[in-house]
Amino acid sequence: MGRAKALLPFRRGTFISVLAETLGSCCGPVYAVFGFDAVQLMKSAPPLVVAVENPDFEQGMLTSLQAGLRAIGELPERVLFTLVDHPAVDTTTVLALLGCDDPGAALVMPRYAGKRGHPVIMRREIAREIMAEPSTSKLNQVLDRHAAQIHYVDVDDAGVRDDIDDPQRYQGLLAREGARV
Repeated sequence: MGRAKALLPFRRGTFISVLAETLGSCCGPVYAVFGFDAVQLMKSAPPLVVAVENPDFEQGMLTSLQAGLRAIGELPERVLFTLVDHPAVDTTTVLALLGCDDPGAALVMPRYAGKRGHPVIMRREIAREIMAEPSTSKLNQVLDRHAAQIHYVDVDDAGVRDDIDDPQRYQGLLAREGARV
């Protein structure tokens, strides 16, 4: 992207502030894990979030999730997580995911246009499994091991499929939102 995605302008704030507001309106506390330039970026974290540093960020996304889970301490029955590059997720989507009461679901994921997205809810057992994974593993490897235990919630929310990794996708998101930066 060329700059910190968490601080990209979006709606009336930044990616991180909009996500924190959306998630914080449905559940909490909200943790945000920072990797590259963490000390500086953590200063810009919204007051609503518990800022966590991932010193192992160069090893991959799994280490950020592990850092966040460790920061929680005593894990709750369910943990919701997402990526900062999915800032347009709607509150109704988060509520729909949280409302899933399928007792066989180890994971709850939104699905838009037949494709899974974020945020994801995982049961405590999956969170523990993720924490025990070697840092060289990939998150999707863990999720795919539990494919039969995924409960998909079909949503009408393109934000669950966003993956804002470059300036073109960012401009596409802003165009979809009717804004320009």
